[in-house]
Amino acid sequence: MPQILIVTGDAGESYEALYAVHRFREEGWRVAVAAPSVRRLHLVIHDFEPGWDTYIERPGYGLQADLAFAEVKVRDFDAVLILGGRAPEYLRNDRLLLALVREFDAQQKWIFALCHGIQVLAAAGLTKEKCLTCYEHVRFEAEQAGGRYVEQQAVRDGRLVTAQTWQSHPEFYREIFACLTPQLHAAQS
Repeated sequence: MPQILIVTGDAGESYEALYAVHRFREEGWRVAVAAPSVRRLHLVIHDFEPGWDTYIERPGYGLQADLAFAEVKVRDFDAVLILGGRAPEYLRNDRLLLALVREFDAQQKWIFALCHGIQVLAAAGLTKEKCLTCYEHVRFEAEQAGGRYVEQQAVRDGRLVTAQTWQSHPEFYREIFACLTPQLHAAQS
């Protein structure tokens, strides 16, 4: 059975996290949530309200982390998904996580990033010369790290698939499972 590593932390986007866990399980994947430590994470809800120039944040559902970054063995996973919310703002400074993401790349495994998740990939040096998308207010960081931003809900460049926000879920997960389906069928043969 294939396995995905989902990366988030405190202030990760609640809807993105729960949707990812449920969507992969629905497809028969084993799911492991990784964070700086094993504990129940405090997730948030980001939304837009009239009169605000940026999104607002409210407490969201919690989510149990299964693994600490120090416990992750990349060889055990077929892909990694880095979620958004505010978590990537501090996770991009975690040397263990950056090393893990680079190892996924070195082992030529799938890498998926949603919304602010691009901040981790930029910090890991994995956006250079890549066509990508992300939340519009972190576009600058992606471009400064050498990425080529496009205004699409979801974009694939090689083994990297990125998306703008949780509103991109339909396009993002269609692209993800289009990438993973041939691999899934090969593993089942």
